[in-house]
Amino acid sequence: MATSTSNRPRRRSEATNGRTRTVSIAADKQVAYSEYGDPDGRPVVFLHGTPGSRLLGRLFDADAQEHGVRLLAPDRPGYGRSTPWPDQSITDAETYVSAILDDADAGSASIVAFSGGSPYALATAAARPDRVSRVDLVAGATPPHLSETVPLTQRLLGGLASTTPTLLGVLFRGHAWLAHRRDPAFVVDQYTAGEATGSIPQEVATVVQADFLEAFAHSRCGAVTDFQNVSTEWEIRFEDIDVPVHLWHGDRDTNVPITDARRLETTLSTAHIHVLEGKDHLGTLLRAVPEALAAHRSET
Repeated sequence: MATSTSNRPRRRSEATNGRTRTVSIAADKQVAYSEYGDPDGRPVVFLHGTPGSRLLGRLFDADAQEHGVRLLAPDRPGYGRSTPWPDQSITDAETYVSAILDDADAGSASIVAFSGGSPYALATAAARPDRVSRVDLVAGATPPHLSETVPLTQRLLGGLASTTPTLLGVLFRGHAWLAHRRDPAFVVDQYTAGEATGSIPQEVATVVQADFLEAFAHSRCGAVTDFQNVSTEWEIRFEDIDVPVHLWHGDRDTNVPITDARRLETTLSTAHIHVLEGKDHLGTLLRAVPEALAAHRSET
């Protein structure tokens, strides 16, 4: 059973407004998460992309507050303040998601997952239908057997993760070094379609940069493991997923082409796709998450 690293009785306001808690899964495995939004609201787990961290949840603090949502945003293993799990598989996600829910005194929750967080959301829904009531995949990654148009960058990173993971870790370290010294646009460019970068508000770009830097603050293991996992078959029993799955996808997404998302929709019997016209990868995140949080409120 997961236990909190704090010995004090927990007050529900203690971890709100982005404050961070750490949960112990085992002696050598800890997962950190931050809370945003309404401390008394409906629990929603927010899984960041690849790379990413709990800090991405800052973008939706006000939306979560408005819609009565208690947003629980973890650092997945190997990112931010969570310890590396080099042998972590996609199906291990239910272990740390359940531990976070236990620590937050939440019996069940919905999951909102961005980009590379999507397989971990689906794996949790398949393994723990008792704890997951709904899944929203925002610009979500798709399984290799459904991904016919994988962009070149993703193919290269997946290949390096499988063949020379140490080299990929060095490359990530160098990229983080540059990102620390460059304008936030250096990071934002990775998630936008060309001319769209200039339309991103400065405060959003600053959070996106902070999220990227926090992802690599202590380790590159999380991103390397993610690319290893996502580029090989996911070993998820999609037929076991019986909760509503909403796919939010922009038709200008160059990171995960919408054609792949449509194929994923046909694979999941409970899935429905929401196409966001004119939105790229980051634009989909900024548009879809507030709408998804509003939908969670309406289901209470």
